[in-house]
Amino acid sequence: MTTLRIANSRTEEMIGDLAGMTPPERLAAGCGAQRMLWWAEDGDVLVLPTGPDPGFLAYVTAVTGVRAGSLTFVVPPPGSEGDQVLTADRLADSGFREELRRVLDGRTVDEVLPVVPNRAVAELAEAVGAAHALPGAPFAAQGGNALLNSKAGFRAVAAGVGVPIPPGTVAGSPAEVEAAIEHLLARGHSVMVKVEYQGGGLGNEILARDERVTAIGAERVVPLPDRAAVAGYVAERWAWLTGGRGQRVVVERYFADSVPLYAQFLIDDTAARLVGCGEMIMRPVVVGEITPAVGPDIDVHAELVDQAARLCEALRVIGYRGTLSADAVLTPKGEIYFHETNARFTGSSFSHDVVLGRLLREEHRGSRHVLELAGLAVPSFAEALAALVAAGLAFDPVTGTGVLYSCDLGPANGTVTYCAVAGTPEAVRALEAALLALFAG
Repeated sequence: MTTLRIANSRTEEMIGDLAGMTPPERLAAGCGAQRMLWWAEDGDVLVLPTGPDPGFLAYVTAVTGVRAGSLTFVVPPPGSEGDQVLTADRLADSGFREELRRVLDGRTVDEVLPVVPNRAVAELAEAVGAAHALPGAPFAAQGGNALLNSKAGFRAVAAGVGVPIPPGTVAGSPAEVEAAIEHLLARGHSVMVKVEYQGGGLGNEILARDERVTAIGAERVVPLPDRAAVAGYVAERWAWLTGGRGQRVVVERYFADSVPLYAQFLIDDTAARLVGCGEMIMRPVVVGEITPAVGPDIDVHAELVDQAARLCEALRVIGYRGTLSADAVLTPKGEIYFHETNARFTGSSFSHDVVLGRLLREEHRGSRHVLELAGLAVPSFAEALAALVAAGLAFDPVTGTGVLYSCDLGPANGTVTYCAVAGTPEAVRALEAALLALFAG
């Protein structure tokens, strides 16, 4: 039995027009696609934008116990956006599809697991005779993933099933956007505007009049003292707000000092099953997660899960299958508002699927906290790994504690993404501090 894994870690359903990516962003996306190695099992076939980095492959397979030689990698030719992102044209390349058919010949493909189950993946699965193995293939083939990752579409679905969302609206013209922003600002509220397709807070901006706020979940706060300033802002930022393609704009109330939370589910033919919950870490946009979440009490957790389950059930009924994260904020008054869904592998998938679901022994599950953060500057991946081992901080499956390097972004920006695992939030932070001390200065 073989699983076909497709590392399409950046798609238009996630971030909009891929032509807007800068060369460093493309390179980072290519490095991020290598995270798919953590999910690999013996005998799998993996479609990557570039061949696996030998050092990272050796490290991952040493931790997971997978035989690296049993894995088969297929890389399509470069496409319209180069060779770091698995764009739709690369997955449609006839020579690539023929090679993939040859690789799969004689194998039984029991599952097709992409990062993003979109139309391009559905068409590829159909072309290589594996459509039956792609969960939710009919929904994906009709572009359903774009609906679930749309911040505008999310508001309609959530409102329709009674899941709480921040006060606001979806607007399609400059006049509508201006009016919606002014409506909230005039009532003393700060505003968050959102590009319909973007991720990690990079498509958000916070607008403020009288309220003093710090940006959380957006890169900046824009002061707009009056209606004329609002009109000027909308005119200046219109192309950005609409993704350069006439997309809709979400305008909603921004709740300062809120805690960003998520509930992740796996949706199959029969149910939406909770995978886990956690808290996102913003600086000022998302850079990592900690699970379980540290702040919410048991009642808040229950409401988060119940409301997210209602949302996921609605998406299951219309045909989505796969991982889904429902993201929300907990306000200082204890209110929960949901603001988007991510229908794909997410940043938290590594913590839940790989660490908690695969690497931890049964006796440690339910008693470990996991912190994953991006941005640790290191001399090189090899040196970072050697330092980790020498300091005795590397993850130990016997104790179920230690540090993992979940992604090597060295070629893009000289950093690694690290994951600390320990028995308490305090122990996780102590482990992180010991790791950071290795590379201080």
